[in-house]
Formats: sequence, C-alpha cells, structure tokens
Amino acid sequence: MISRRRFRRLPMLLLLAVLLAVAGYAISRSGARDVELVTPFRGQAVEAVYATGVVEPEQWAKIAALAPGRIAEILVREGDTVRQGQPLARLDDREARARVAELEAKAAYWREQMVRSKALADRGIRSQDAFEKDKSELDQVTSAIAAARQRRSDLMVTAPLDGTVMRRDFELGEVVGINDVLFWIGAPRPLRITADVDEEDIPRVTAGQKVLIKADAFPDRVLEARVNRITPKGDPINKTFRVRMVLPDDTPLLVGMTTEVNIITAEKADALLVAASALVGGRLFVMRDGEAVLRPVTIGIRGRKAIEVLDGVGPDDRVIANPPAGLKPGDKVRAK
Repeated sequence: MISRRRFRRLPMLLLLAVLLAVAGYAISRSGARDVELVTPFRGQAVEAVYATGVVEPEQWAKIAALAPGRIAEILVREGDTVRQGQPLARLDDREARARVAELEAKAAYWREQMVRSKALADRGIRSQDAFEKDKSELDQVTSAIAAARQRRSDLMVTAPLDGTVMRRDFELGEVVGINDVLFWIGAPRPLRITADVDEEDIPRVTAGQKVLIKADAFPDRVLEARVNRITPKGDPINKTFRVRMVLPDDTPLLVGMTTEVNIITAEKADALLVAASALVGGRLFVMRDGEAVLRPVTIGIRGRKAIEVLDGVGPDDRVIANPPAGLKPGDKVRAK
C-alpha cells in the first residue's frame, strides 16, 4: 500500500513539474538573441575607389629590334644615360654589310657603263636606247642599295628618346625577334602610377583627386599621389578604365613596384559614423528596451569600414553592428 505521506507528496510534485514546464516554455518563447552593439561616433568620413597599379616613368619606352638576329654587341649598360638616336646594341650585320658592298660594286660598274654608252651614243656609234638601258640598270641598283642600307641600319638598336637605361632583357649572342623587348628606357622623374579602375567606379574619379598609396616595400607608410588623367576609352573585356596618377618628385617608390591605391572621391572631417557592417538594405537595427528596432536612415559618405549617417540615428543609439541572419523587428536581443 501507498503510504498517506507519499500520497500527499504527489500533487506537490505534479504542480512543480507543471510550473517548470510553463517556465521553460515561457523562456523559450521570449529567448533573446545575442548581438554586438556599437555606438555611432564622430570622425573623418572617407569615400574611396580602390585599385591596384604599377609605378612607371611619365616618359618611357620598351625597345625591340626592327629585324630578327643575333646580338653581336652591347653598347650601353643598365643605369646609363642615353640620348635620342644613340646606338644601344648591334645585331649581327655581316651579311647585310656584304650585300651593301656587292650592290655598291654593281652600281660602280653600271655608272661606268652608262658613261661609256653616253659617249658612244654622242658619237653615233651606239643608239640612245642602249644608254637609257644602262641608266635604268643603274637606277635599279641604286634603289637596291638604299633598301640594303636600311636593312643594315635596322640591325642597330637605337634609343627613341632621351632617358636612362632602366633594364636590359637579353645577353650577348642571344637570338632575338622583332617582338622581343631588349631595353626599357625612361626619364627618372617624374614618376606615375598606372591603375585599371572598374567601370562602375570611374564616374566618381576626376583629375586632381588625392590618392593614398600602400606598397609592400614601405608597409608602415601611407604615400600620396594625385589623379592626373583618365583614358577616354575603356577596356570592354575587363570592364576597366586606365587612370594615371602623378607622384611627387620625392617619392620613395621605384619603377616597377606594385601598389594598392585608394582614390579619395569624398571626404568630411566631422561626420557621424557607424560600422558599415550594420547597414541592412539602407536601414539599421537598433536595440530599444531589449528589442530589435529597424530604423530607415539617410546615408552620406560610404567607406569600406564605416559609413556616414545623415539622419535616422543619433550618437546615443545602440546600433546592432552585425545583424544575425533572420533578425526581425521586435525580436528580443541582448548585448554580447
């Protein structure tokens, strides 16, 4: 038999179980989601267009041979200053020189033959047609000499502009083609950065804008440049426009360095800012009395990490920085 004492305990245990179940259900219905809260703050708002670029001289040229051949002589070294038209290297021109000598000998023969023909024609011994034929032969050889001399000249690589030999990409005895770059020549100053900017961003880029530069060679320094010009025609394949940025003469950057650039398109010194990750479809979640409240806001300058808020929240609001997936207005939230 069940004792009276145990029988009296049963209603109390049942009541406690019901209360625990009701409390658990209430807690599950009103459970708050953990969120990260931030407070809007005052600071500098910066909007920038990001791109990568390469440092190069403002005036420079890649130089290739005008004819294929074997390098026979190197006439300058890297770092040398050269003038326009100065010989830089010579390809093997023995065959070309022999051809010019052969044609010049033929020209001398036909020149003498023409003199004899003219003298005989004047005396009536030979016809005038013989003289004209000899003159035609001389004219043909003379034209061939000009072409042969040009081919010989093409075997001499010359500087197309004044500058410094920045790089040489061949060795003595190497066989090169007409598409092989042999020398890089340019003026040491001024330097520029050439970058390809996405066509979606190019409407915001104009000449004169400040550019902030980061380079792996100078990790602790932020360098500056200015937008100089934008190419009028874009690249339809890569969907980019080429932007040239001029560097100051005292820049530590060297030709050929790769850089990350941020072209400053808008800037404000004292703006109300909030983390960019808080923005959801042009609105912000704020926490009010333990609930998530969705606020429409007016956005000004958009930066990569922070955005300017012109209207909709104030410095005393507690903004949800990274709204969790599925968060809805009215959901219970609590700060992490």
